[in-house]
Amino acid sequence: MAVGGRFGPLIGAIDEGTSSARFLVFAANTGEVLTYHQVEILQHCPREGWVEQDPMDILSAVRDCMDKAVDNLHKLDIDPADIKAIGITNQRESTIIWDPKSGKPLNNAILWLDVRTTDTVDQVLAQVRDHNQNYLKPLCGLPVSTYFSALKVRWLMDNVPQVKQAMKEKSCYFGTVDTWLIWVIF
Repeated sequence: MAVGGRFGPLIGAIDEGTSSARFLVFAANTGEVLTYHQVEILQHCPREGWVEQDPMDILSAVRDCMDKAVDNLHKLDIDPADIKAIGITNQRESTIIWDPKSGKPLNNAILWLDVRTTDTVDQVLAQVRDHNQNYLKPLCGLPVSTYFSALKVRWLMDNVPQVKQAMKEKSCYFGTVDTWLIWVIF
């Protein structure tokens, strides 16, 4: 790693969680947190068991956190150019489908704890011997459950006309929140 300023090389970390986003800057050599900023993100529950976030709110919060942390680095007389890498953590199975040209989301993010796919889970498991919830686990590491992003995509294809049309036209991408953030930020 490059030497950097008085703290040596720095590492940035985007931590996009269920209720907030944070951007932290660490000294790579010591692990010391030099600065961070955090912004709360509103959740929407349009129906019982449904939990969503507006991806643009997520993006705005992440950008705000990054901007404020960089401002803090300047105030501390630390050169932001010393940030040599940025890592990202996120809500894991929270799901977004977006237009690859514009980066614009086609749906609110369906969060990991949303249970709208319960019927889809039941339909899938009805086709599996012994209704074995873990039959896909060796392939993907997850049981078949409402947590699983693939079932959220199926639900979106079946219930959101804009997503259904984009799928038909092969004009959309799917990913978890980290994937979409990387697509639109970097």
